[in-house]
Amino acid sequence: MRSTGGPLDIDPFGELDRNVSEPLGARVVTRNVADQIVERLVTAVALGVYVPGQRLPTERELSEMLGVSRTGVREALHRMAEAGYLEVRRGRNGGSFVLSGWGPGSSTMIGRHLLPNWERFEALFDARRLIEPLIARTAAERRTRDDVRKIREALDLYTEAADREASRAADELLHRSVGEATHNPVLVSLSTQIRSRVSLNLGAEPYTEEVRHTAAHQHRELTDAIDAGDGDLAAAIAAEHFVLTEKLIRDLVQRVRSDGGTS
Repeated sequence: MRSTGGPLDIDPFGELDRNVSEPLGARVVTRNVADQIVERLVTAVALGVYVPGQRLPTERELSEMLGVSRTGVREALHRMAEAGYLEVRRGRNGGSFVLSGWGPGSSTMIGRHLLPNWERFEALFDARRLIEPLIARTAAERRTRDDVRKIREALDLYTEAADREASRAADELLHRSVGEATHNPVLVSLSTQIRSRVSLNLGAEPYTEEVRHTAAHQHRELTDAIDAGDGDLAAAIAAEHFVLTEKLIRDLVQRVRSDGGTS
Protein backbone atom coordinates (compact mmCIF):
# COMPACT_ATOMS: atom_id res chain seq x y z
CA MET A 1 0.00 0.00 0.00
CA ARG A 2 1.27 3.46 -0.85
CA SER A 3 1.69 6.02 1.89
CA THR A 4 -0.33 9.20 1.53
CA GLY A 5 1.07 10.98 4.54
CA GLY A 6 4.34 12.67 5.45
CA PRO A 7 7.53 11.06 6.78
CA LEU A 8 7.05 8.70 9.68
CA ASP A 9 8.77 9.25 13.00
CA ILE A 10 10.69 5.97 12.83
CA ASP A 11 14.16 4.84 13.73
CA PRO A 12 14.96 1.53 12.00
CA PHE A 13 18.46 1.57 13.51
CA GLY A 14 17.35 2.39 17.04
CA GLU A 15 17.66 -1.15 18.36
CA LEU A 16 21.06 -1.58 16.70
CA ASP A 17 22.33 1.64 18.25
CA ARG A 18 21.10 0.64 21.69
CA ASN A 19 22.63 -2.82 21.70
CA VAL A 20 25.61 -2.88 19.32
CA SER A 21 28.70 -0.73 18.99
CA GLU A 22 28.21 1.09 15.66
CA PRO A 23 31.38 2.87 14.51
CA LEU A 24 29.82 4.56 11.50
CA GLY A 25 27.20 6.55 13.31
CA ALA A 26 28.01 6.07 16.96
CA ARG A 27 28.32 9.07 19.20
CA VAL A 28 31.72 9.83 20.66
CA VAL A 29 31.40 8.68 24.27
CA THR A 30 34.50 6.78 25.40
CA ARG A 31 38.23 7.41 25.69
CA ASN A 32 39.37 10.97 25.15
CA VAL A 33 36.66 12.86 23.28
CA ALA A 34 39.06 15.06 21.31
CA ASP A 35 41.08 11.99 20.26
CA GLN A 36 37.99 10.33 18.84
CA ILE A 37 36.87 13.45 17.02
CA VAL A 38 40.31 13.75 15.44
CA GLU A 39 40.21 10.10 14.37
CA ARG A 40 36.81 10.46 12.79
CA LEU A 41 37.69 13.71 11.00
CA VAL A 42 41.03 12.34 9.76
CA THR A 43 39.11 9.33 8.42
CA ALA A 44 36.56 11.60 6.76
CA VAL A 45 39.27 13.68 5.10
CA ALA A 46 41.09 10.58 3.86
CA LEU A 47 37.84 9.34 2.32
CA GLY A 48 37.06 12.66 0.65
CA VAL A 49 34.04 13.42 2.83
CA TYR A 50 35.90 16.72 3.10
CA VAL A 51 38.49 17.60 0.46
CA PRO A 52 41.54 19.91 0.42
CA GLY A 53 40.45 23.52 0.14
CA GLN A 54 37.04 22.83 1.65
CA ARG A 55 35.86 24.52 4.82
CA LEU A 56 34.69 22.16 7.55
CA PRO A 57 31.33 22.69 9.25
CA THR A 58 31.41 25.11 12.15
CA GLU A 59 32.24 24.01 15.68
CA ARG A 60 28.54 24.19 16.54
CA GLU A 61 27.56 22.09 13.53
CA LEU A 62 30.22 19.47 14.23
CA SER A 63 29.24 19.24 17.88
CA GLU A 64 25.62 18.59 16.83
CA MET A 65 26.62 16.01 14.20
CA LEU A 66 28.82 14.08 16.63
CA GLY A 67 26.83 14.63 19.81
CA VAL A 68 29.75 16.18 21.72
CA SER A 69 30.59 19.49 23.31
CA ARG A 70 32.02 22.39 21.33
CA THR A 71 35.00 22.31 23.68
CA GLY A 72 35.93 18.83 22.46
CA VAL A 73 35.46 19.87 18.83
CA ARG A 74 37.59 22.98 19.34
CA GLU A 75 40.42 20.95 20.86
CA ALA A 76 40.24 18.40 18.04
CA LEU A 77 40.40 21.08 15.35
CA HIS A 78 43.35 22.69 17.12
CA ARG A 79 45.23 19.37 17.13
CA MET A 80 44.49 18.82 13.45
CA ALA A 81 45.75 22.28 12.61
CA GLU A 82 48.96 21.66 14.54
CA ALA A 83 49.41 18.36 12.65
CA GLY A 84 49.01 20.07 9.28
CA TYR A 85 45.60 18.70 8.30
CA LEU A 86 43.81 22.03 8.64
CA GLU A 87 44.37 25.74 8.36
CA VAL A 88 42.34 27.92 10.72
CA ARG A 89 41.44 31.28 9.18
CA ARG A 90 40.01 34.14 11.17
CA GLY A 91 37.52 36.77 10.13
CA ARG A 92 34.19 36.92 8.36
CA ASN A 93 35.10 34.26 5.80
CA GLY A 94 37.17 32.25 8.23
CA GLY A 95 36.87 28.73 9.53
CA SER A 96 38.82 25.49 9.44
CA PHE A 97 39.95 24.59 5.92
CA VAL A 98 41.31 21.21 4.84
CA LEU A 99 44.96 21.32 3.78
CA SER A 100 45.87 17.67 3.39
CA GLY A 101 44.04 14.39 3.00
CA TRP A 102 46.82 12.32 4.57
CA GLY A 103 49.41 12.87 7.28
CA PRO A 104 52.09 10.93 9.18
CA GLY A 105 49.61 9.59 11.74
CA SER A 106 46.69 8.95 9.40
CA SER A 107 46.97 5.15 9.23
CA THR A 108 46.98 4.75 13.00
CA MET A 109 44.08 7.13 13.58
CA ILE A 110 41.98 5.72 10.74
CA GLY A 111 42.69 2.20 11.94
CA ARG A 112 41.43 3.08 15.41
CA HIS A 113 38.22 4.42 13.92
CA LEU A 114 37.44 1.83 11.26
CA LEU A 115 38.93 -1.52 12.20
CA PRO A 116 37.68 -2.56 15.66
CA ASN A 117 34.12 -3.19 14.47
CA TRP A 118 34.66 -3.86 10.79
CA GLU A 119 31.94 -6.54 10.83
CA ARG A 120 29.42 -3.77 11.45
CA PHE A 121 30.60 -2.01 8.31
CA GLU A 122 30.14 -5.23 6.37
CA ALA A 123 26.58 -5.51 7.67
CA LEU A 124 25.89 -1.93 6.67
CA PHE A 125 27.24 -2.45 3.16
CA ASP A 126 25.16 -5.61 2.84
CA ALA A 127 22.02 -3.78 3.93
CA ARG A 128 22.67 -1.03 1.41
CA ARG A 129 23.20 -3.51 -1.43
CA LEU A 130 19.80 -5.01 -0.57
CA ILE A 131 17.82 -1.86 0.11
CA GLU A 132 18.93 0.62 -2.56
CA PRO A 133 18.11 -1.63 -5.56
CA LEU A 134 14.70 -2.26 -3.95
CA ILE A 135 14.16 1.49 -3.64
CA ALA A 136 15.15 2.08 -7.27
CA ARG A 137 12.89 -0.72 -8.51
CA THR A 138 9.96 0.50 -6.43
CA ALA A 139 10.49 4.09 -7.58
CA ALA A 140 10.37 2.93 -11.20
CA GLU A 141 7.11 1.08 -10.54
CA ARG A 142 5.36 3.82 -8.55
CA ARG A 143 6.77 7.12 -9.86
CA THR A 144 4.43 9.89 -10.88
CA ARG A 145 5.19 12.63 -13.38
CA ASP A 146 5.82 14.97 -10.48
CA ASP A 147 8.30 12.48 -8.98
CA VAL A 148 10.19 12.27 -12.28
CA ARG A 149 10.25 16.06 -12.55
CA LYS A 150 11.86 16.36 -9.10
CA ILE A 151 14.43 13.66 -9.87
CA ARG A 152 15.37 15.33 -13.16
CA GLU A 153 15.68 18.73 -11.48
CA ALA A 154 18.09 17.20 -8.96
CA LEU A 155 19.98 15.50 -11.80
CA ASP A 156 20.42 18.86 -13.54
CA LEU A 157 21.73 20.38 -10.32
CA TYR A 158 24.25 17.57 -9.97
CA THR A 159 25.39 17.89 -13.59
CA GLU A 160 25.79 21.66 -13.26
CA ALA A 161 27.42 21.65 -9.80
CA ALA A 162 30.46 23.91 -9.81
CA ASP A 163 32.09 22.65 -6.61
CA ARG A 164 32.16 19.84 -4.08
CA GLU A 165 29.52 21.36 -1.83
CA ALA A 166 27.02 21.92 -4.64
CA SER A 167 27.66 18.40 -5.90
CA ARG A 168 27.08 16.96 -2.43
CA ALA A 169 23.80 18.81 -1.97
CA ALA A 170 22.53 17.78 -5.41
CA ASP A 171 23.52 14.15 -4.85
CA GLU A 172 21.62 14.05 -1.57
CA LEU A 173 18.57 15.70 -3.19
CA LEU A 174 18.58 13.26 -6.11
CA HIS A 175 18.66 10.16 -3.94
CA ARG A 176 16.06 11.57 -1.58
CA SER A 177 13.83 12.30 -4.58
CA VAL A 178 14.28 8.72 -5.82
CA GLY A 179 13.38 7.44 -2.36
CA GLU A 180 10.30 9.62 -2.17
CA ALA A 181 9.16 8.27 -5.54
CA THR A 182 8.56 4.93 -3.75
CA HIS A 183 5.84 6.65 -1.70
CA ASN A 184 7.05 4.60 1.25
CA PRO A 185 8.51 6.68 4.11
CA VAL A 186 10.03 3.61 5.76
CA LEU A 187 12.26 3.01 2.73
CA VAL A 188 13.16 6.71 2.65
CA SER A 189 14.14 6.60 6.32
CA LEU A 190 16.23 3.44 5.88
CA SER A 191 18.12 4.96 2.95
CA THR A 192 18.71 8.23 4.81
CA GLN A 193 20.04 6.53 7.92
CA ILE A 194 22.38 4.25 5.99
CA ARG A 195 23.67 7.26 4.10
CA SER A 196 24.27 9.07 7.39
CA ARG A 197 26.37 6.21 8.73
CA VAL A 198 28.38 5.85 5.53
CA SER A 199 29.22 9.55 5.83
CA LEU A 200 30.42 8.99 9.45
CA ASN A 201 27.55 11.27 10.55
CA LEU A 202 29.44 14.16 8.96
CA GLY A 203 27.04 15.15 6.21
CA ALA A 204 28.47 13.84 2.94
CA GLU A 205 29.50 10.57 1.37
CA PRO A 206 33.14 9.80 0.49
CA TYR A 207 34.15 11.52 -2.73
CA THR A 208 36.76 11.71 -5.46
CA GLU A 209 36.63 13.38 -8.88
CA GLU A 210 36.69 9.94 -10.48
CA VAL A 211 33.74 8.81 -8.40
CA ARG A 212 31.84 11.98 -9.26
CA HIS A 213 32.40 11.40 -12.98
CA THR A 214 31.14 7.82 -12.74
CA ALA A 215 28.23 8.84 -10.50
CA ALA A 216 27.11 11.53 -12.96
CA HIS A 217 26.76 8.91 -15.69
CA GLN A 218 24.97 6.47 -13.37
CA HIS A 219 22.63 9.18 -12.07
CA ARG A 220 21.44 9.89 -15.60
CA GLU A 221 20.98 6.19 -16.38
CA LEU A 222 19.08 5.68 -13.13
CA THR A 223 16.82 8.67 -13.80
CA ASP A 224 16.04 7.45 -17.32
CA ALA A 225 15.27 3.93 -16.08
CA ILE A 226 12.90 5.24 -13.39
CA ASP A 227 11.25 7.57 -15.89
CA ALA A 228 10.75 4.63 -18.29
CA GLY A 229 9.31 2.48 -15.52
CA ASP A 230 12.02 -0.15 -15.98
CA GLY A 231 12.36 -1.58 -12.48
CA ASP A 232 14.89 -4.27 -13.38
CA LEU A 233 17.25 -1.79 -15.01
CA ALA A 234 16.84 0.78 -12.23
CA ALA A 235 17.67 -1.85 -9.61
CA ALA A 236 20.75 -3.01 -11.53
CA ILE A 237 22.07 0.56 -11.88
CA ALA A 238 21.48 1.28 -8.19
CA ALA A 239 23.31 -1.90 -7.20
CA GLU A 240 26.34 -0.78 -9.19
CA HIS A 241 26.11 2.85 -8.11
CA PHE A 242 26.14 2.36 -4.36
CA VAL A 243 29.22 0.15 -4.50
CA LEU A 244 31.23 3.30 -5.35
CA THR A 245 31.24 4.50 -1.75
CA GLU A 246 31.79 1.01 -0.38
CA LYS A 247 34.86 0.59 -2.58
CA LEU A 248 36.39 3.86 -1.35
CA ILE A 249 36.03 2.71 2.27
CA ARG A 250 37.39 -0.76 1.51
CA ASP A 251 40.36 0.71 -0.38
CA LEU A 252 41.13 2.97 2.58
CA VAL A 253 41.01 0.04 5.00
CA GLN A 254 43.35 -1.92 2.75
CA ARG A 255 45.77 1.01 2.73
CA VAL A 256 45.63 1.26 6.50
CA ARG A 257 46.27 -2.45 6.92
CA SER A 258 49.16 -2.30 4.43
CA ASP A 259 50.64 0.60 6.39
CA GLY A 260 50.30 -1.32 9.62
CA GLY A 261 47.72 1.04 11.12
CA THR A 262 45.90 -1.71 12.94
CA SER A 263 46.37 -0.68 16.53
